[in-house]
Amino acid sequence: MAPIAVTSELLNGLPHVKRDINRFNKEDDKMIDLVLRQFRCLIADLCQQFNGGHPGSAMGMAAIGVALWKYTMRYSPRNPDFFNRDRFVLSNGHTCLFQYTFLHLTGYPAMTLDQLKSYHSSRTDSLCPGHPEIEHPGIEVTTGPLGQGMANAVGLAMATKNLAATYNRPEAGFNLVDNTTWCMIGDACLQEGVALEAIQLAGHWKLNNLVVIYDNNQITCDGSVDLCNTEDVDAKMRACGWDVLNVEDGCYDVEGLVTALLSAKASTEKPTFINVRTVIGIGSKVAGDAKAHGAAYGAEDVRSIKQSFGMNPDEHFVLQDEVYGYFREMVKRGEELERSWHSMLGDYAKEYPDLHAEFMTRVEGRFTQDWRTLIPSKEDFPTTPTPTRKSSGLVCNPLAERLPNMMVGTADLSPSVNMIWKGKVDFQHPNLQTSCGINGNYSGRYIHWGVREHAMASISNGIAAFNKGTFLPVTSSFFMFYIYAAPGVRMGALQHLQAIHIATHDSIGTGEDGPTHQPIELAALYRAMPNILYIRPCDSEEVAGAYTAALDARDTPSIISLSRQAVEQYPQHSSRDGVQRGAYVFIEEKDADVTLIGVGAEMCFAIKTRDVLRQKFGIKARVVSFPCQRLFDSQPIEYKRRTLQYRSNAPRVVIEAYAVNGWERYADAGFSMSKFGKSLPGKDAYEYFGFDEEVIAPEVAKLVELVKREGVESLRGEFRDLNPVRYSH
Repeated sequence: MAPIAVTSELLNGLPHVKRDINRFNKEDDKMIDLVLRQFRCLIADLCQQFNGGHPGSAMGMAAIGVALWKYTMRYSPRNPDFFNRDRFVLSNGHTCLFQYTFLHLTGYPAMTLDQLKSYHSSRTDSLCPGHPEIEHPGIEVTTGPLGQGMANAVGLAMATKNLAATYNRPEAGFNLVDNTTWCMIGDACLQEGVALEAIQLAGHWKLNNLVVIYDNNQITCDGSVDLCNTEDVDAKMRACGWDVLNVEDGCYDVEGLVTALLSAKASTEKPTFINVRTVIGIGSKVAGDAKAHGAAYGAEDVRSIKQSFGMNPDEHFVLQDEVYGYFREMVKRGEELERSWHSMLGDYAKEYPDLHAEFMTRVEGRFTQDWRTLIPSKEDFPTTPTPTRKSSGLVCNPLAERLPNMMVGTADLSPSVNMIWKGKVDFQHPNLQTSCGINGNYSGRYIHWGVREHAMASISNGIAAFNKGTFLPVTSSFFMFYIYAAPGVRMGALQHLQAIHIATHDSIGTGEDGPTHQPIELAALYRAMPNILYIRPCDSEEVAGAYTAALDARDTPSIISLSRQAVEQYPQHSSRDGVQRGAYVFIEEKDADVTLIGVGAEMCFAIKTRDVLRQKFGIKARVVSFPCQRLFDSQPIEYKRRTLQYRSNAPRVVIEAYAVNGWERYADAGFSMSKFGKSLPGKDAYEYFGFDEEVIAPEVAKLVELVKREGVESLRGEFRDLNPVRYSH
């Protein structure tokens, strides 16, 4: 298909963007030429000084940056957190010098020239890491793994749509939230599966406030893109429900870029994909080649680049006063943008005081009411065997119903994860009419992610990052499928974004779906991952404790790991407060011979094994519930010693139908899994792998006898696997 010509005629009938396009005039051409030349030489210098970095795409994208930061985006450099700012996401995060340099030029105070020079340096105070990181002013999300930023941008756009549908009153002239999300991507982002998952959802939801700018230079690390990709990208985007615009000369045609960007901003129906042809490493001897991608060009070529752009090759890091002057108005424009918004907010408060109060609570990052009062008491929970996934619904659904901060969704598993509350409204385009009759609108807070676990987690990071605390995303799927979501979950943990991931069907008790669905190894990954709470509750009361911990963790995502099968309830022993400490004494026993550590759905085996040990072997056992290692690690040493009795002569045995990795820090032995699971009914699967108190108790008894004979020191450094059942898969 021939490229779409982007001209000012496209803006006819769009008066609300005419003012912006009128900012651009031909008199700017000379100044733009100077900006582009100095920008590109600066990028070459910044990479050359420490002989590393990614100069090529940043140089090629320079004109796109001018069109965005000078003529199109709404932002306030002196207040990077202005609530109604446009959000910019650099999904091809290796091109970070592109973003850092425009933050510097437009007047973000923290991004000084000295800071720009810290790129790839050994400075620990650098604000210019090798990929953008959320904690630095002007950076919305941490990007790096390609495609993640694309998904984050969809989440940011969703957040805008939901807030606008909830609080805006356009009929009265109050558009409190009407920002645009701009996302820069490269060829490689389009090859990542998570990006396509996110692109499909954005098109389906018709997120017309989302604009993706594709730096189409046809180069990746290995060579030209046609080594592995020959698809018609524009056709793919249209098929996914996007408008597509093309700019042929993305290296110099700033006017064409501005027109395309403003046309996209004015879209009323669909998200927009702008396909911009650029040349990687423009001006260098390796322009258009993979060699331009990820390495400094060398001193000789940097001199050549400066000469080709009419700059003095003996001068370095040059940005003339005229270039700074060209962007100087952005500070004033941002301040006026803020004043106008706050004036509207004041008028809104007079007209809609209750809505204003709720809105400001969320702007300030707070929950709209005391969520602790919404969690059921222990007396409200069932006392008969209940799946903890059902217990989760009993806790989460009242929270989601009453807290507008929460956006809850599932990866096509609504019947299984129990996350639907009475009166829920789906997040959907209001004009969608589904064949199944399940419809909604943008104010809805229940999200059907489809079978897209990776995008679910990564887009949720964007929702959480819109403004810290304004949203609490809650995802749900089978625990096994959080291995698909793991890259997104990790990025949320790295960015200190609060989210709750509800992981059901979390053990071999899942049953007949077999080893493909039985996540015996996955807990070890999440227990090892920094800044995440992996919580595995044993009954309804512990589920309440898990949600309490997750809601309290404002800078940390949580995974609440839940059973498909019904599990025993222990109201006389379980404690939501105990969960907050990670582990606690479930059943105490004076002068115990052994401590049994029960975890999640396998707590029943610890309790039953304790009974068999007493009745058949005369062995006294105490039981500790251990739902969360990270919470336990944060406790005072005195509490940890008291709970696990480190200094006693009694061994500690953990019972969990998972790989045992990591429990060596807390226990002397484990009854665990060393093979993949088996397709059997849940009860039979447990028996097949030896999870039966009549099998466990004799093995624990042997360990106790060994310790009595040789001393507990005989176990140190020799963690024992007590499970006698050995099967090859």
